[in-house]
Order: sequence, then structure tokens, then C-alpha cells
Amino acid sequence: MQKLGDFKLPQFFNYPPYFTLQPVRDTREKQVQLWKDLILDYCKTQHIFVIELEEEFPLFSNPVIERSLSHEARKAFLSALVTEGRAEWLDKGHRKCLILWHRIQDWADIILRFVKDNGLEDGVMTIEEIRSGIESRGTELHGIDRTILMRALKLLEHKGKLAIFKGTSTDDEGVKFSV
Repeated sequence: MQKLGDFKLPQFFNYPPYFTLQPVRDTREKQVQLWKDLILDYCKTQHIFVIELEEEFPLFSNPVIERSLSHEARKAFLSALVTEGRAEWLDKGHRKCLILWHRIQDWADIILRFVKDNGLEDGVMTIEEIRSGIESRGTELHGIDRTILMRALKLLEHKGKLAIFKGTSTDDEGVKFSV
């Protein structure tokens, strides 16, 4: 089985037709599903949050079989993730895509588990401590995209689980948990 770094690629990755958008509807639906699963799995294991269509992305080419996805195919697979609520376009031109390998509600649950596991039920943390502090090392929160983190925190704030407070700069933004 072929690998991309420490990531094991699925068998279809070595099958040239899967690098070309399939014209038959049933085949294309299977192809799109395989690519959606692959993109989500790869982004999760590699901790990738943003894919830019105009830049090289390791999954979108396979030098072993000398195949690459066309721009149209890349956009089709990412658009399918957007339609499913597993990604969002970050720009109007659809060139930059935020990948939600966990849905926002799932991220909110991960934050709550992190708070409980670290005894922070009534604690205060800065946004940056959540993203890159000692407590978050070794967790999925370490290095989380700021946009995703803020959306999950706002969801929890709406549910009364925390209060977000703003400082004079983004380094001063924080959270008071009340779990």
C-alpha cells in the first residue's frame, strides 16, 4: 500500500480513472464519496484546516501513476464537502476552502471534554492558550484553526457554557468557562 508520509493511501489512489471526473452518474457519486472521505481523513490525520485550490496539495496528484486532479475535479470534490457541511469556502472566488473534519458541534464537544479533563470548569484561558498552550499539547485542539475555534466557542457561549471576553488585542482574547 502506498503512503504519503505516515498516511496510508487507499487502493483507489493508484487507479488512474479516479483522477478524472467520471461521466457516468453512479460512478461519479462513488468517486466523489471516496475523495470526500480521503480528504477528510487526510486533513484530520495531518492536522490540515485549509486547502487552497491554486496551490499544490499532496492528495491531488500521484506521481507513481503520473496523474493529477484537474482544477475542475478539485473544485467538485471540495464543493461536495461544502454541500455536506464538512467544508466552507473562505472566499467568493472559491479558491480557499476551510475543511471541517469535525463539525463545529463536535469541536464544541471536544472543547468541553478538554475543559473537564483539565479541571477548568470555572477557569479562564486565553484563545491562544487553547490553541497552543501546554494543556492543549497532544490534543486535537493544539493548532486548531482560529476560525473554527471561535465558531465552536461562540456555540458554547450561546449554550451558556462559557463567556468570551475581548482584550485590547487578539492575544488578550479569552474565555471564562462555566461548565
